Amino acid sequence: MLIHFSVPDFVAVVVFVLSWGFYSIALAWTSRNRASLDERMNDYRYHWLIQAARLDVRMPDVNINASLQNGTAFFASTSLLAMGGAISLFPVVDDIISLLGALPVIGETASRTAVEFKIIGLAVIFTYAFFKFSWSYRLFNFSAILIGTMPPNSAPEEEIERAAMRAAKMNVAASREYNRGQRALSFSLAYLGWFISPIVFMVATVVVLVNLLARQYRTKARAIVAREEGEIQVNPFTHCAS
Repeated sequence: MLIHFSVPDFVAVVVFVLSWGFYSIALAWTSRNRASLDERMNDYRYHWLIQAARLDVRMPDVNINASLQNGTAFFASTSLLAMGGAISLFPVVDDIISLLGALPVIGETASRTAVEFKIIGLAVIFTYAFFKFSWSYRLFNFSAILIGTMPPNSAPEEEIERAAMRAAKMNVAASREYNRGQRALSFSLAYLGWFISPIVFMVATVVVLVNLLARQYRTKARAIVAREEGEIQVNPFTHCAS
């Protein structure tokens, strides 16, 4: 059966996809000059592990890594539950349509097939988030292993630096996967607006996009970690591609 969507529905989907893509591209582009909050924090990750490599006792650093890993485990479980919740909506599609029909929405209530299609899309977003968080969890595990295998500070300087950079790059890779999972959860909130109307979907998408951009570039947190020239000295290898 063909799924019939209105022109505003197609426009809303395009706005959603472009907004998600624009945010991802904006982060990738600004990573070159470390402008975003995430990239500034990545500088501190490198600085942290370069310092850790020169310490005799590294248990505190392993514990820090474990605390970061625990956050990914929480969100991976949450995404999995959300995915199951989305799938469980299929038996109650008629109830959803009745509920939406009672709301003062803009336009006509979607058909059963359209609602089922929207549920599939929501489940796909949660599935994507789950895979990002679960992979991030695994990468943090690898990072812990690399921290644990860094040579003693009596080793040659070049060997210590290489080991520190391996651990730092793995930690940054885990962080980026975690951020992608967070991004998916944020845009899933906007996606829920499509169940009400395409107008609500578009407005919610723009609100989420503006909120995410503001967090990266206009928050007090970014001002706190904003580096003055020379405040943190990191290895030039830290400026690798996202």
